[in-house]
Amino acid sequence: MRLGRILLAAVVVVLPGRGVLGQGAGGLGAAGSLDQERLQAIDAFVASEMVREHVPGLELGIYSRGQILLAKGYGESNVELGVPVKPETVFQSGSMGKQFTAAAIMMLVEEGRVSLDDSITKYFPDAPATWKPVLVKNLLSHTSGLSEYESDERTGPNGPFYLRLDFTEDELVKKIEALPIEWAPGEKWAYRNTNYLLLGVVIHKVTGKQYWDFLAERIFEPLGMTSTRLISERDIVPNRAAGYELESGQLKNQSWVSPTFNSTADGALYFNVRDLAKWDGALYGTRLLKQSSLDEMWTVYRLNNGKPNPGEYGFGWMIDQQNGHKRIEHSGQWQGFTSHIARYPDDGITVVALTNLAEGEPGLIAHVVAGIADPALKMAKLSAIPDDQPAIAASLGKVLGQLAAGEDIRPECTAELAARITPEAAKGAQERLSKLWPGGRLTLVKRSPDPEQAGLLTSIFRLSKGTEGALIYFGEDKEGKVSTLGMERNGEYE
Repeated sequence: MRLGRILLAAVVVVLPGRGVLGQGAGGLGAAGSLDQERLQAIDAFVASEMVREHVPGLELGIYSRGQILLAKGYGESNVELGVPVKPETVFQSGSMGKQFTAAAIMMLVEEGRVSLDDSITKYFPDAPATWKPVLVKNLLSHTSGLSEYESDERTGPNGPFYLRLDFTEDELVKKIEALPIEWAPGEKWAYRNTNYLLLGVVIHKVTGKQYWDFLAERIFEPLGMTSTRLISERDIVPNRAAGYELESGQLKNQSWVSPTFNSTADGALYFNVRDLAKWDGALYGTRLLKQSSLDEMWTVYRLNNGKPNPGEYGFGWMIDQQNGHKRIEHSGQWQGFTSHIARYPDDGITVVALTNLAEGEPGLIAHVVAGIADPALKMAKLSAIPDDQPAIAASLGKVLGQLAAGEDIRPECTAELAARITPEAAKGAQERLSKLWPGGRLTLVKRSPDPEQAGLLTSIFRLSKGTEGALIYFGEDKEGKVSTLGMERNGEYE
């Protein structure tokens, strides 16, 4: 998936170490500064996380309304050659690139060339009749009901989207049109790369330009984002980092995919933290888009029932809070890279973290670093607390046992959660639990009201066994059905 979250079909309240000597001094922006104490605390935290996560290299950007407070590299961009990460090092975007696709669509909306209420059959006239109710805004908000093309089964050797084969744009569209509709548009929310691949095709059909050429013309070149461009493994790309994956604890080079899947609008860009500072600055004004368009992108899209979607997704962005402060963000994961941008517009601060490891957790790093840079955003650590409702842990233990045994837990879940538990998600959970359950210990570290459902609770447990651990998010509805279930790597923070 190009969304950088390690979750089991979750409806979650929220989404070998190398050297870690920093490379490249951080600049101080005109709008503020970071004192030496905070800079040292940031360095220490990043270094410790890189060791914990086994990240080879990391690039960090901290901005105050687009002005760079810190642009710094840690570790190695290329392990085989021993090349250090610099602020100019180019990483892959993964799904962070979706925000640029969304911005491009909103530009076309402002120009009257696209309407958010257009049926997508306007742009895909050969699509099945079931596509007619799907609107452009459903693609932007991941509420289309279209199936995910980028599943393990569909992108494997026997699948229609085998990642090592090339396809034309028309061939991709025809293959997507053959996939089933999973539910009526606007009825549910589920993150689907399919939606943004199709939005890229819409841009091409409307403008006559490939989406990346449109982005270059309307965003990257005007803002001076000289390192931001489409992925190409054939071109000579200055300061390009290598991507890595962990396989049985060993570092491996990124998996190869065909050029087709490095050219789709669901997340296939190169960029660095210097360029992203320019993007961040532009989002504080109306140089690219009207404020009304930005506000629409940064508002949680409502489902047909009038409720905000459980993914807290707008158009190309997720909207959340940190210590009561608004946070607008997005993650990415693709080809041995992970990325995250966390913007705190009311505080005028943005943090970007980029890693060259598929299993990296740049979102956590970005959130904690934001709290170091601005104490008002400080993240609370997850520590053991008394559990006055042990029945919840008992229910979770039963579910973990079923997952670890490979049993189907969907009958124990709400209809919404059950619909999101794919065979791949269940298999992944079983693999992650193999070292933790049975025999693991559940320790409650947080319990809070479910913001979406009055009277319900969401609990976070630390599951530990020996040196292995994970954070488990768990909640039940009033009938005792599992409504929230998520798993993340063990750590000190939520």
